[in-house]
Amino acid sequence: MMKKLLFSILTLTSLISFCQEAYYSDVNLQLSGTDLKDALATKIISTHTNTLDYTPGVWEASKVTDVNPTNSSEVLLIYGWENGSDSGITNDRQRGINNNGGGSTQWNREHVFARSLGNPNLGSVGPGADAHHLRPADPSTNSSRSNRKFGRGSGNSGFSTVDFHQGNDGPNTAAWYPGDEWKGDVARMMMYMYVRYGDVCLPTAVGVGSTASTPDDMIDLFLVWNVEDPVSDFEKARNTFHENTANTYAQGNRNPFIDNPFLATRIWGGDSAQDLWGIYTTNDTEAPSIPTNVTISNETFTTLDVSWNASTDNEAVTGYNIYVNGILTKQTTSATSVTLTDLVSNTTYAITVSSKDLVNNHSEQSVAVNGTTLQDTAAPSAPTNISASNISDSSFVLTWNASTDNNAVAEYDIYVDGTLNSTVSGLTETITGLTSSTAYTVYVIAVDSAGNESTQSNTVNVTTTEAGTGTATELFFSEYVEPNGGNNKALEIVNLTGGTVNLAGYSIKKQSNGAGGWIDEFDISTGNVKSIIPGDVFVIIHEGSDDPTLVAEADLLRVSNSSSNNGSPINFNGNDPVGLFKNGVLIDVIGEKGNASKHIENVTLRRNGDITAPNTTFDKTGEWTAFPENTFNGIGSHTVTLSTNSETLNGFKMYPNPVTGNKLFFNINEKATINIYNVLGKLVQSETIENANSSINVSKLSKGMYLLKLNTQNQSITKKFIKQ
Repeated sequence: MMKKLLFSILTLTSLISFCQEAYYSDVNLQLSGTDLKDALATKIISTHTNTLDYTPGVWEASKVTDVNPTNSSEVLLIYGWENGSDSGITNDRQRGINNNGGGSTQWNREHVFARSLGNPNLGSVGPGADAHHLRPADPSTNSSRSNRKFGRGSGNSGFSTVDFHQGNDGPNTAAWYPGDEWKGDVARMMMYMYVRYGDVCLPTAVGVGSTASTPDDMIDLFLVWNVEDPVSDFEKARNTFHENTANTYAQGNRNPFIDNPFLATRIWGGDSAQDLWGIYTTNDTEAPSIPTNVTISNETFTTLDVSWNASTDNEAVTGYNIYVNGILTKQTTSATSVTLTDLVSNTTYAITVSSKDLVNNHSEQSVAVNGTTLQDTAAPSAPTNISASNISDSSFVLTWNASTDNNAVAEYDIYVDGTLNSTVSGLTETITGLTSSTAYTVYVIAVDSAGNESTQSNTVNVTTTEAGTGTATELFFSEYVEPNGGNNKALEIVNLTGGTVNLAGYSIKKQSNGAGGWIDEFDISTGNVKSIIPGDVFVIIHEGSDDPTLVAEADLLRVSNSSSNNGSPINFNGNDPVGLFKNGVLIDVIGEKGNASKHIENVTLRRNGDITAPNTTFDKTGEWTAFPENTFNGIGSHTVTLSTNSETLNGFKMYPNPVTGNKLFFNINEKATINIYNVLGKLVQSETIENANSSINVSKLSKGMYLLKLNTQNQSITKKFIKQ
């Protein structure tokens, strides 16, 4: 019986291998490098004849392709490792096959290539519904991974302690390690997505690693995982299902890197992966000859051209590795020359070259040849057209025109009162932490990649405004996003006070299902953004958000895990009123406290532009404008509109409003000083009027909204007007 079983297994394995190679019968498998990549792309695109719906197609496919081999009533959960015997469920390796959904005890669909990391967002169609990278996952674990890039680790899945990136937690977001069991699966899925969808699914967008030794955007991380974690029978079975379009939920195409991991080695290099077909790893153990006559030419400040004589081999030379100071930096296929880029000027580099053959035998490296980049002694031109805008009581925005250089401008140093304030690579910077009603002198110096400094730019004098010259006295909610399904939830807070507001003491709470007290307080000063400058907004999103607008505009992300009650209070639903608190006191609210109906469900609410103060009573009709569900395009800015009625108070009158000409008229019976501020609190004009029927010339004001303060000996009046 055992012999018959063994024979059956061997026969099945041979048939699978034969079928795999038969699928590629029209692909020239002797190609290498990006030529092989392009050939495989043509194949898997042309055979992808059945495009699955995200719902129900992917659900139904997963119930077939991801069945637990030892229990057909379960599916395997990616990133899981435990059999369910401990007290937790988030680490489980399996779950009931029909227990799919979004609940904590169910399983959902993990986009292994995170949707928001695609360019554009993968969404839920096309690449966002490609079953080759969609796997069952525990919902909480799926949320913890969120859109974190993959990075190095060991053992079971979790946050990487080795690799970090600019992500949902700021510049030091921990990468995600999928676990020893799953890292090869992940690598081969990412390879498939890159070959299938090209620049939409770049490996550099989804993993932390280097492209230095590959011919395109593949990173070394996935090549290493492809070698370290061999293909499982589970992966092979998924591939076989999806090729056969007789299966209702099969796509028609295969993942080539599951069929033969060595294909990745053929394309991108690195250590040799499995050759499941045996067509590459033959008995050939003879390495090619060492490249000779390595020559350096065409030296520039940052580049060197390298050329060499071709190697020979008993079979065929398939490529060359180029090393800079002993580090693999470039690869070629048939080419015997390459240009090294991004070098440092006036620096000597040791260059060596090795060759490789069809089965990845490598020659020794050639004799090192030294090349030296040119010395850069020329300074950049000085930055020009320095200007300050958005001046507040404690900040302003500085902009300038780009400098030029014979090599490359690397950065700009910004000096405030003769002291280095900050260094940036762009052409704008917000200067913060200043004192109100204070004069500052500012200039900028350009620095090139060789460290040469320009002369300083012209000096700009900036005076911060007096504190509190805005249209509001407190922060308040300006937008609320509650989507129809999913976690694209967001809150926006606006600062119209005219001064920079420190977020210390501010928090968000919710009332769950319109009942009970305020719960799950979230301190909004815990992120990288600690204050809001005048006229700006502060955006908070749920960790599971994947809409590109929400992700791009987010200032703070609410992590979703057991300690945060699954992202509360930013996991609000349509009957969860949300409150903004200052030092524990409610100052603004969205939703009616005590209302358990879905009165704020599946909607985007935007605060009306004439609202200039928070309100602890929710006035949906009077203060908010509703937009259809899943409307995200307003997040990140807030438009203020002012009243256009003539204003009369204590005998004072100001007209016309809006101002359509160059004169603004006043009716007042005593001498008064008039100060006009823009909406950011900057004083833009000051005048004195003496008697009734006076006027001031506002021709120098640009079109827009303004705040006018009139001061007499006994009173002060503030009015708004519009210049048209």
